[in-house]
Amino acid sequence: MSARIDHAVVSGTFSLDGETFEVDNNIWVLGDDTEVVVIDAPHSVDAIMDVVGDRKVKAIICTHAHDDHVRVAPALRERTVAPILLHPADRPLWELTHADHLWDVDLADGQEIEVGGVSVQVIHTPGHAPGAVCLYVPALGVVFTGDTLFQGGPGATGRSFSDADQIRDSIRARLLSLPGDTVVRTGHGASTTIEAEREGI
Repeated sequence: MSARIDHAVVSGTFSLDGETFEVDNNIWVLGDDTEVVVIDAPHSVDAIMDVVGDRKVKAIICTHAHDDHVRVAPALRERTVAPILLHPADRPLWELTHADHLWDVDLADGQEIEVGGVSVQVIHTPGHAPGAVCLYVPALGVVFTGDTLFQGGPGATGRSFSDADQIRDSIRARLLSLPGDTVVRTGHGASTTIEAEREGI
């Protein structure tokens, strides 16, 4: 059984700094016919489980702790009995949404997570959030970038805990060195490639 990526889009809200916006988030599920990891936990446990199906969830990996990416993480953990993984630098953001629940396992730069016969490499890319990470899967030629890199450039940095210079430095140093044909699976919107985004960074 070879690893694959399953995908859906779910709608909800994003709130920070006293403002709330309607957003559509990508749901990414990576694994094989038996086991998967869920990348981020936006808006709806049922929508995520529709993508997972009857497969075992090994982990809920959060690219960062903005509420539209982690809001249902504790409920998804309860449903699947899978640990939540988050970079500890994002604790201040996490606590804005989940003051009474912590995640289970700290993510670290260079960490590798095995699922469905492939290795997921954790790349710390601060800027959009202090603990933002991207998840590179060399065997599939794909990187999940959360809100760090989109089609058209870097993620937003106009709100608390974000830094425009830092996100560009992260992308240049950690992502643009990946093979140009690496497919970029984003937290919102369409996918792109590393090569397509090099000129705009």
